[in-house]
Amino acid sequence: MPAFLLPIFGIILGLIIGSFLATLILRWPEGRSVIAGRSSCDACGRQLRAWELIPVVSFVIQAGKCRQCGTMIATDHMAIEIAAALIGGLALFAAPGFDGLAGAIFGWLLLTLAALDVKHHWLPDGLTMILAGSGLMAGLLFDFPTLQDRLIGGIAGFAALAMIAALYKSIRKRDGLGGGDPKMLGAIGCWLGWQALPLVLLGASLIGILVALSWRLRGKSVTVDSMLPLGSLMAIAAFPLWLYQTAGAGLAY
Repeated sequence: MPAFLLPIFGIILGLIIGSFLATLILRWPEGRSVIAGRSSCDACGRQLRAWELIPVVSFVIQAGKCRQCGTMIATDHMAIEIAAALIGGLALFAAPGFDGLAGAIFGWLLLTLAALDVKHHWLPDGLTMILAGSGLMAGLLFDFPTLQDRLIGGIAGFAALAMIAALYKSIRKRDGLGGGDPKMLGAIGCWLGWQALPLVLLGASLIGILVALSWRLRGKSVTVDSMLPLGSLMAIAAFPLWLYQTAGAGLAY
């Protein structure tokens, strides 16, 4: 496939992957099977036809409503599909090859974890382990970051937040971080290497400040007890860093 077509392929693949991820994000926390059973309307239970499952297009054609009962379809599904398409397109634009496909997988895993953290404050250990394991596997296939840097990143990322969480709990006598956050940063370190971890935390902090400001502008109270999904903030910061890192590696060669 010509290189200039690869980002388009990434977008199309991202739409398909995004449709699956949106279903997973909806069903998994409810204990429902992701692959068993046909897709149906959450309100009336009507089984959906193939043309009603086309990512983004079907939502637009149906004006965001179920054809039978008229219930509004949650926009979350389309948002996940669009985000996955952007991730696929950007990854294969930054690196038109297998390394770009690996980066897209990194982004899609981050997207899934971020959405689950926002909606349910849940970072499943199994999915975080897949993120970490795939990062280390990528280290066997690609030269940058090195496998050693990824291993150090995995250990250092987990240890740093685990120590902060333990220190906070010893002082405040309550949890300040979720148990999945240190594992999430460790998994990101397995992809980006230890050198990128301070930038991930800085980016997450800046995004968190913007979120808190948006809450204040909408009249929502923001206190020291307000819960921000750190895993989601780190995920949002990590993928642009992968793009920057990949672009820098390309210029170096």
